Amino acid sequence: MTRVARQPLVRPTQLNERWSMDFVADSLADKRRIRLLNILDEYSRECLQIEVDTSLPGARVVRTLEQLRQTRGCPRQIVIDNGPEFTGQALDQWAYTCGVDLVFIEPGKPQQNAFIESFNGKLRDECLNEHWFVSLADARQTTAQYRWMYNEDRPHSGLDNQTPSEFAAQAARTASLSPQGCCSGQTTEGMDN
Repeated sequence: MTRVARQPLVRPTQLNERWSMDFVADSLADKRRIRLLNILDEYSRECLQIEVDTSLPGARVVRTLEQLRQTRGCPRQIVIDNGPEFTGQALDQWAYTCGVDLVFIEPGKPQQNAFIESFNGKLRDECLNEHWFVSLADARQTTAQYRWMYNEDRPHSGLDNQTPSEFAAQAARTASLSPQGCCSGQTTEGMDN
């Protein structure tokens, strides 16, 4: 067996350079399963979205990314695992149309998506394990509050003790946030799963 030297995870150098996406599962008080799609900007560590529902197929992932594209632009890359929602035609078509590179981690190697895995752990410890969701609306409201706290009220040592929002605002002041290579106003209406 040949060992390969471990490579450090290279940190992005600007906003929208690389996002990470992953799912987390939980359940409501009535035992119905829910899924959370978490999207993170790896440079600012901002949680861009926590999408919560009982089912989040590929078309729903695309709809969420399209909403983010309208407000923030597109990333150059998105790091994801090999789940069916990410390997399906809907996301592949959206990424191709928008000029976004999908970077798939190796199966069974979640450490290759370390930024989102770290966020998922914090979300689980500080939000999901602390709340008993009585409904889907309750889960959405609680996770939205957590996302706000994480972005706006929680300094990160890796960001010079700034919050992700403060760090992103500072980065935006020093660099243009133009969505170059990002769909150029093309619509992705009608994309199927």
